[in-house]
Amino acid sequence: MKAFENKTVIITGGAMGLGLATAQVLADKGANLVIVDYNEEALDKAKNELEKSGAKVLTIVADVSNEEAVKNYVDKAVEEFGHIDGFYNNAGIEGKQASLTDYDVKIFKKVIDINLLGVYYGMRYVIPVMQKQGGGKIVNVASVGGIRGVINQTPYVASKHAVSGMTKNAAIEYGKDNIFTNAIAPGAILTPMVAQAFKEVNPDNPKAAETEYAQRNPTRRLGQPEEVGRLVAFLLSDDCRYVNGQTIAIDGGESNLYGNS
Repeated sequence: MKAFENKTVIITGGAMGLGLATAQVLADKGANLVIVDYNEEALDKAKNELEKSGAKVLTIVADVSNEEAVKNYVDKAVEEFGHIDGFYNNAGIEGKQASLTDYDVKIFKKVIDINLLGVYYGMRYVIPVMQKQGGGKIVNVASVGGIRGVINQTPYVASKHAVSGMTKNAAIEYGKDNIFTNAIAPGAILTPMVAQAFKEVNPDNPKAAETEYAQRNPTRRLGQPEEVGRLVAFLLSDDCRYVNGQTIAIDGGESNLYGNS
């Protein structure tokens, strides 16, 4: 029997990047998947790929900063599968690069609406379902920007620190209900978006740009999306029985170097 057989996992921002990579890991482990994303075209493509693993996949187009849309995707997940065993609260945006005093307030609010309120709304509606069924696992996405500062990204850093704080509170409030809530803090992971950035830095040799960037990391490489997926899968699994309220960095150890390099 596969580890996630007969288990249902919701993944927000699941049509691309780290969300899709995690969805593939969970599909291979037998999970029923509810993939939520704002991009309908990417959702359709993701569904086709994931179903090749034999997974049952429900896709829902939603803006996670809209509370009613969040309530709707939770309701549809329960209607389709009857229960929610895991929740990967992944959707988020970076915003733009600007100093604190020059930051566009409208973009600041958008980052907070998606990265902070989107995560909050998800927990607000998933947790009662998990309470009724006797438990569940939640993984929120912070960032290394949720455990340290990042220049010119004030709203992103503020939102991700807040996600880490909400994770701690959810853990202490709902641990008694057999609900385990943790967060991950990814560093530089080689997603398609990051790979495209290296192409822009060095169109003739993007691999050289990647290698140069990776030299600051203790491992001398960037992380792979499936490595994040495997960490999330563990935190959502039955093997994770006493990890609660933690923000776990997955960055090759690079966050330990800041201020010392």
